Amino acid sequence: MSPRPAGGGGGGGRRPGGKPGGGRSRGQDRGRAGERPGGRVGRQPRPPRPRRVPRAEAPSAVSKLALVDEAEVTVEKLVVGGEGLARLEGVPIFVARAAPGDRLRVRLVERRADYARAAIVEILEPGPGRRPDPYPELSRTGLCDLQHLDDALQPHLKAAAVREALQRLGRIELPPRIEVVAGPPWGYRLRTQLHAEVDAVTGEVRVGYHARGSNELVAVTRCPLLVPELESLLPELPERLAGSPHRRIDLAAGDRGAVTAAPLVPGLPHGEVSMTIGGLSLSYDARCFFQAHRQLLPYLVELAVGSWEGEEAYDLYAGVGLFSLHLARRYSRVVSVEADRVAARYGRNNARRNRLPQVSEVGQVVESWIAALPDRPDRVLVDPPRAGLTGKVRQALAARRARRLTYVSCDAATLARDLRMLAPVYRIDSIQLVDLFPQTGHMEAVVQLTSGD
Repeated sequence: MSPRPAGGGGGGGRRPGGKPGGGRSRGQDRGRAGERPGGRVGRQPRPPRPRRVPRAEAPSAVSKLALVDEAEVTVEKLVVGGEGLARLEGVPIFVARAAPGDRLRVRLVERRADYARAAIVEILEPGPGRRPDPYPELSRTGLCDLQHLDDALQPHLKAAAVREALQRLGRIELPPRIEVVAGPPWGYRLRTQLHAEVDAVTGEVRVGYHARGSNELVAVTRCPLLVPELESLLPELPERLAGSPHRRIDLAAGDRGAVTAAPLVPGLPHGEVSMTIGGLSLSYDARCFFQAHRQLLPYLVELAVGSWEGEEAYDLYAGVGLFSLHLARRYSRVVSVEADRVAARYGRNNARRNRLPQVSEVGQVVESWIAALPDRPDRVLVDPPRAGLTGKVRQALAARRARRLTYVSCDAATLARDLRMLAPVYRIDSIQLVDLFPQTGHMEAVVQLTSGD
């Protein structure tokens, strides 16, 4: 290394007028940081703050597709809910009434940060499972989103979508075998809700269903999803509702052709109907929730209740007692929790009529009751609405550690979320899928879970 020259900036030599060792006398170098003339040391200036360089972010779907109005896409598969999945510039595009393998010209109708939705403009090349709509007048409603797919193909496509959602969203290991149960694809539906409006031009009442994604009324005179006794009422509804202030009407069917309507409309049947399932009679009316598929109800009950037995069982979101009554054949005590007052009243009456005193009805919201759930109950069965379990209910189920937990779900996405949250406590024993909603994108799942000792 070369020796530093005398008088260098960091050397050990002597400067004229300086101190030995290369130091500087106070006041000599006014530009030196921290020193002022006269020897007073001032506050050191802050070093300049490093300039932040913005992170390069991936372009959003909105920016990638900002200038796209129409495009050609190929549909990869069906997703939960029944939409087809395609991709454009790497962005997921969800297309209503699409079929796997379809090559389509679509129009973008919604843009979000990480996905978009589109409507079909033209089918350029149909996928292998596509067919002409059996009932074209229902195509605009949300009732028959999958009627363009072969009946036998629908359950398999929907089951694949449920499996993917459980794995991707729930991050759970699925059982090696998942049973899929399907029934008649038409003429199955026990309940329906219709809307009415007065035509501004003719003054006549129009009755039907809302168009998909809007409140526009699509008038109908037939709906072959419904059981025949309900479908036969459709042509007479405009006349019956002509003098009525009601613009929404619920219909339900029971055994032996019995039907009921709510609210009360002159000329339409009103009151309760009943249905026998597994040897037990359940009564309800058009205001109550009741599972919709007439032919598959016995299978759903059998899969959910199973052959397990014990002392105590709890049926949460119990409705009119569909599962509670059948659990009472296998458990010494059944607590049935239901918030809806009408359904809870029918639940109590149904237990009494079937001589099942071991069923006790609790007319409370599950979230307000759940603290009463004891530790380590033999059995808990939950059948929540589409939104799934709330955090409070999930936490209570995890803390109480039921020996067997049965989860009946109509929404794979919320089911996946709840199973992921319950995974530290419960192990999945089995998953069965029941196609309670043919011609739609929905499928019921029955999951049996057990907790460790």
